[in-house]
Amino acid sequence: MEVPGWLETLAERVAGNPVPLALRPPETGGRHAAVLMLFGEGPLGPDVLLIQRSSRGRRHAGQPAFPGGGIDPGDGGPVGAALREAREETGLDPAGVRVVATMPELYIWRSDNRVTPVVGWWHTPSVVHAASPNEVESVERVPLAELTDPANRLVLRHPSGFAGPAFRVRGLLVWGFTAGVLDGVLTGSAFERPWDRSRVEDMPPDVVNLAAR
Repeated sequence: MEVPGWLETLAERVAGNPVPLALRPPETGGRHAAVLMLFGEGPLGPDVLLIQRSSRGRRHAGQPAFPGGGIDPGDGGPVGAALREAREETGLDPAGVRVVATMPELYIWRSDNRVTPVVGWWHTPSVVHAASPNEVESVERVPLAELTDPANRLVLRHPSGFAGPAFRVRGLLVWGFTAGVLDGVLTGSAFERPWDRSRVEDMPPDVVNLAAR
C-alpha cells in the first residue's frame, strides 16, 4: 500500500524541523538510540502505536512511549534498531512497515540517550501485544483524532517547575519526551485542532514517584 499523502507531508515537514534547544544533543557522549513512530490506518482513522513501559523498569518506569531502545552494532543504524526493538517489545512484523523518514537526533538528558525518531507507515498491520512483559505493560494504537481532541490535551507541571504538553488517551497519561515529540509532529499538521494551553495540571504523585527512579 502506498504511503498516504498526509503522512508524506507530515514526514517531510518533521524531517526538516529544527531541534528545540532543550533537546539538542551535546557535541560528544550519549548513548545512540532510536524509536519507531509508526502510523497506520485503524478502525477510527489514522493512528500511532504507543507502548506503556513496565512500572518495574529502572528508567522511564510506567511511562507511555514509542517502541524503541539502544542501537546495537548489528542493527546497521537507527532504522534497524527501531524495527528490531518494536518487534521485541510488541511482536510487530517489520515486513508490514515502510520507513518514510528519520527525524533529527534528539537528546534525553535524564537517560543520556541520543534518540533518532524513525517515521514509518504500517501498510500491513500485524497483531501487537506486550511481547516483553519485563519491559512493556501494554500496547495501544491511539487514533490521531483522540490525540488532537482538545478535551484530551493539557500542560503537565513537574514539581521541579518544568511544564510541557501532555495527552490523556486510552487510560494513558502521555508526557515528557514522547508527548513533546507528538506535540511537535501534530502542530501544523492536517490533524491539529486548537486547544487550551492554559490548562495546566500538576503531575500526579504516583507518576512523579515512578519518574524519580
